[in-house]
Amino acid sequence: MANERLRVALLERGTTIDALAEAIQVDAKTVERWITRGRTPYRKHRFAVAKFLGVEEAYLWPDAMTPAQAAAVSETEIVTIYPHRWAVPKDAWGRLFSTAQQEIGVLVYSGIFIAQDTGLLRLFADKANEGVRVRILLGDPDCQEVAQRGEDEGVGDGMAAQIRTALFYYRSLGQLGGVEIRLHPTVLYNSIYRADDQLLVNTHVYGRVAADAPVMHLRKVEGGGMVTTYVKSFEAVWERATPVEF
Repeated sequence: MANERLRVALLERGTTIDALAEAIQVDAKTVERWITRGRTPYRKHRFAVAKFLGVEEAYLWPDAMTPAQAAAVSETEIVTIYPHRWAVPKDAWGRLFSTAQQEIGVLVYSGIFIAQDTGLLRLFADKANEGVRVRILLGDPDCQEVAQRGEDEGVGDGMAAQIRTALFYYRSLGQLGGVEIRLHPTVLYNSIYRADDQLLVNTHVYGRVAADAPVMHLRKVEGGGMVTTYVKSFEAVWERATPVEF
């Protein structure tokens, strides 16, 4: 069966079989067989093709790895796990965001500890001025989901108040080009802090404030699926969120 995903990826990239073959140093007829006959390349070639085309290896060859192999690769995406958000070293946040060359993303309800950190706000501004896209997603303080989260954490209207306070701190940042801030009405299962292919993911635990819940530091590894899963979640929330006008 032909590999239509690979064929389409080539078309979307605006490249040819010959160009791909030259880039990854294989014969063009070999690449053609990958497409027309659905042959599965060696793993090093799958990696090279995916990198060249800017897509996931698992998307081009979803059956290439066994479930056990996929699980093993994904496990290598875990850099470290902190038992609580308060246990994450303070400078780890700055180190994470300072590595961003293309994308900074923050998905929270209030994330007030970020908004009140003037050093991080300056870092976001500097990155935006360097051409890095900065996207911040806060909970809609008027939505039922935020109200419920406030009740679950035992802070009542305090959650909505924290979001409004965070918006106040983000006013000057939100007026910069390259910085986008939106409000979302979703049930938030994890807070996500992104710098390109690295994430700090703060899980949410019922009845406990986010600072008490665990945090995973993840780094994308080719063939792994954890980072991709969380990035897709971020994008899904972003699509249904409402832009903030300052």
